[in-house]
Amino acid sequence: MSNIIAVIWDFDKTLVDGYMQDPIFEKYGVDSKEFWEEVNSLPKKYWEEQQVKVNRDTIYLNHFINKTKEGVFKGLNNKVLFELGKELKFYKGIPEIFGKTKELIEKNSIFQEYNIKVEHYIVSTGMVEMIKGSIIKEYVEDIWGCELIQAKDENGNFEISEIGYTIDNTSKTRAIFEINKGVNKNTGYDVNAKIKEGNRRVLFKNMIYIADGPSDVPAFSLIKKGGGSTFAIYPKSDLKAFKQVEKLREDNRVDMYAEADYSEGTTTYMWIMSKIQELAQNIVDEEKSRLAASISDSPKHLN
Repeated sequence: MSNIIAVIWDFDKTLVDGYMQDPIFEKYGVDSKEFWEEVNSLPKKYWEEQQVKVNRDTIYLNHFINKTKEGVFKGLNNKVLFELGKELKFYKGIPEIFGKTKELIEKNSIFQEYNIKVEHYIVSTGMVEMIKGSIIKEYVEDIWGCELIQAKDENGNFEISEIGYTIDNTSKTRAIFEINKGVNKNTGYDVNAKIKEGNRRVLFKNMIYIADGPSDVPAFSLIKKGGGSTFAIYPKSDLKAFKQVEKLREDNRVDMYAEADYSEGTTTYMWIMSKIQELAQNIVDEEKSRLAASISDSPKHLN
């Protein structure tokens, strides 16, 4: 029996209002708008100059590394990123909803009888160290994101110098398969290994994916195809973002959307809590049906 419900979260603009890198820009006095404009110009620049394609989702990492080497982000390393993660400002109701979703299951005696659990995961194109340093780290089971390798500068101090691991909006689907198959829990498994659906650690139908927009369509599609649930977030009073998530609903990418407020009593809060309760009850009902079907009538004497 697969008894785990996985809530999988995007990060930027889903849990935080804006981009997680904002504290970096504030610390070093860098104009964030100018930085992102430079990043957005890089694909065209490298193609025109070198006929080289780059990944639009993760080229920003190269720009951070280059600017660090140039001295703009002097001393930026994984420890600094971790500390800056503490400054991230989350939407209302975060991290409280993480604990409340777990309590919903843990305080239900029937759900406990069937050993049902809720696990939270972060799958982000952002920086893992900043997420680890934030207030939500203690609530999440695992994190997929971008990781940076350090090297010592001329003074023997560590600075970010190479890209170690990346997640883009397409490879988020690989992370979801790793959650599905339990690769993160058993390093002996390979994500490409053939495992029967019923034997996988987290069934797709027991997954909830929460994100903010069109860039998450590959992940939304994978979860929907597997029978899971999808939910989109938009910031309060942001008409453009509202129209984007409405289009996702019209295209059947998401089941529901609401304003980015996870406080108790909001639409977002109630949908997430009710969906988790629904999935837990489905697990109970399916297990009861399975057990009933496995019990045959007792033998009787022939007349």
